[in-house]
Amino acid sequence: MSNLSAAPNLPDAQTCEQARRSRDPRFDGLFFTAVPSTKIYCRPVCPAPMAKRVAYYASAAAAEAAGYRPCLRCRPELSPNDGAWRRGDAVVARALKLIEQGVLDEEPLAALAERVDIGERQLRRLFVERLGVSPVGVHGTRRLLFAKQLLTETAMPVTEVALAAGFGSLRRFNAAFLEAYRMAPRDLRKQRVEIPGDTLTLRLGYRPPHDFAAMLDFLRGRALPGVEIVDATSYSRVIGPAEAPGWLRVSQWPDSPSRGPGRNTGEHALKLELHGASPTRMLEIVNRLRRMFDLDADPRAIADALSVDARLRPLLKQRPGLRVPSGWDGFEIAVRAIIGQQISVAGARTLAARLSQRFGQPLPTPFAPGLDHLFPTPDALADADLAAIGLTRARAETVRTMARALLDGRVDFRPERTLDDFTARWVALPGIGPWTAHYIALRALGHPDAFPADDLVLQRAVPNDGSRMSAKALGARSESWRPWRAYSVIHLWKDSMPAPRPAKVAA
Repeated sequence: MSNLSAAPNLPDAQTCEQARRSRDPRFDGLFFTAVPSTKIYCRPVCPAPMAKRVAYYASAAAAEAAGYRPCLRCRPELSPNDGAWRRGDAVVARALKLIEQGVLDEEPLAALAERVDIGERQLRRLFVERLGVSPVGVHGTRRLLFAKQLLTETAMPVTEVALAAGFGSLRRFNAAFLEAYRMAPRDLRKQRVEIPGDTLTLRLGYRPPHDFAAMLDFLRGRALPGVEIVDATSYSRVIGPAEAPGWLRVSQWPDSPSRGPGRNTGEHALKLELHGASPTRMLEIVNRLRRMFDLDADPRAIADALSVDARLRPLLKQRPGLRVPSGWDGFEIAVRAIIGQQISVAGARTLAARLSQRFGQPLPTPFAPGLDHLFPTPDALADADLAAIGLTRARAETVRTMARALLDGRVDFRPERTLDDFTARWVALPGIGPWTAHYIALRALGHPDAFPADDLVLQRAVPNDGSRMSAKALGARSESWRPWRAYSVIHLWKDSMPAPRPAKVAA
């Protein structure tokens, strides 16, 4: 017997029941199963024996608000976020992105409501309707689940875990953890397997399928020497700040054996290896990587929306796990977008590498061969002589103008902006047109509906008969693809590119 909570964004009761009984990983994070007899809530993929009587909740926060504790076996903190409510221009999506950036760590709910142009009471009502819990509840659960992951997977001292999760003091952290989970953080730590060495290793869960190889192919062709390394199995890069730099590596999590009847084999997660990051930046780093590798996407919902178009339908079947590859830093992506106007990807990479080497911050000691400096900051490029690296006068001035505009606030990467607001601000800058603005939205924000209709490859790829559509006609054709047009862009780009040669693994 099962009960369904009232949140409307839950799958229907029959779908939840089938997904739970089959342990379908495609529904991981789209709902949570709570067992009234044990007061424990689980992911749909939990390998524990099936309970007869359960309730379904739209979010982990809603389950915790109802008095349930996270399962120690399936670990709800590893489930991907519900992509439907964390992407796009809806008020709840923009508010969730702000919560993930830590807005409620220092500011009241009224400040969050103001930033998304809505009243505090209405914002609270929307969260309860969509997610089954208030924004403050989402914020609190987010912090505690991240702390639970750090306690389980790392050897970090509890004091540093508290800081990493956004708690101002160890006392507040201990009290909140004990109240929510009925156990002290140190009691959970006793169950942790000791991990040797000084590398912090974390799982970054996703909802399958995820074509990680295609993601690496995309990033490899644009990787900046000295800042990034992309080999056949992983992505590595240097991260700031300049006064305390670190580096990271992202790869596929090794497969794990099946555990019990119906258990899906394999770990649907990426592996993050983090070096030199301060505890206060860890949640920010994880959120950046989740955006960069598009880990919260819901492939089923995207495919259902885009498959209505005959041109896209076979592409979605051919590459069901293709995601939108974002970038680590918005300013870096914006610089590279400007440099790449009307030239090839290889040519843009060459110029961006020169700029990075000349104006970036070199590291006193390289972390590894090929990881030896940081990408330049807006301050470094605002008045830089960019003609020396081969940029045209117009491109150089656009880069400088953009750097100054970021410094004085005329443009930004604030998550509360809608796509129209974001692109309008960027197009207002000299030298930046709709193609560049939408490309930045796609790669810097990971916006699911960004669509550079002026792109020549797209204009030829959609007809697929040797003809070329106008930007206006392409934009009209794409209206039925909303709100997932960015995924159509990646599929069409991928379909238009020659098959890449097998990459060699870096020594």
